[in-house]
Amino acid sequence: MSEKAGRTPKKPVRVITVTSGKGGVGKSNLTLGIALALAKMGKKVLIWDADLGLANIDVLLGLKTTATIHDLLNGTKTLPEIIADGPAGIRIMPAASGILELGELSEGQKQRLLSEFDDWNDDLDFLLIDTAAGIGSNVIYFNLAAQERVVVLTNEPTSITDAYALIKVLHTRYQQNSFHILPNQVTGPKEAKNVFSLLSAVADKHLSQVSLHLIGYVPKDENVTNAVRAQKPFLITAPDSEASLRVTDIAKRLAANPPDELAGGGLVFFLNRLAGFGGAVD
Repeated sequence: MSEKAGRTPKKPVRVITVTSGKGGVGKSNLTLGIALALAKMGKKVLIWDADLGLANIDVLLGLKTTATIHDLLNGTKTLPEIIADGPAGIRIMPAASGILELGELSEGQKQRLLSEFDDWNDDLDFLLIDTAAGIGSNVIYFNLAAQERVVVLTNEPTSITDAYALIKVLHTRYQQNSFHILPNQVTGPKEAKNVFSLLSAVADKHLSQVSLHLIGYVPKDENVTNAVRAQKPFLITAPDSEASLRVTDIAKRLAANPPDELAGGGLVFFLNRLAGFGGAVD
């Protein structure tokens, strides 16, 4: 995608997936929390709800959205028409209803996606992508196209095993080497470090040249559960809670440590990669 004549080049955008090998680990809630923490720091953030078929971000915010990425790809809506406004100035691109395989998009749909983002005038600092769980093709697509990957897991054997499986696929098949690791629903820093150590030990034993970084942790906190029930973000209902403070720390670390390739133009790079994969993911 090239810059159109006479247009000022857009600033680089951080494109980060928040992903997991197993469902039920709180991934969508953390995506929303990180987005809000970044917004409170003055950053412009768009969440792409990429769990295509399950509109988790909508539910967590109590949003009533009627248009989705499906409408954009079909040409019935533009990007500004499907993007919903969230709290603290964040934006949300809602998930489509039903399963949508990115590898099955027509060339026309891919070009429409690229063109819509190219024409969108909002300057972004961060695009956070809330992927589905597991190692399905859509999960792989988004994780390959993004600059950075945050893998969420809990202190459960199945969660740790499935997180390793996701990292293994992305590393051995697609040469992705760097991952942020985020233990969620732990009792504190000691348990978080133990979860990270268990995952790192397996990765170090079986995977060569993979780099795992403990980006932080989020503790078990009844304020999070209460916020989910109220369909309001816990960073807003309980900004001084332990969970909110830890998520804010994570957002600060992400903001303070951009990847080396950021200068290459994150959003442009991401969209072109996303549109160009075709059937390359097996």
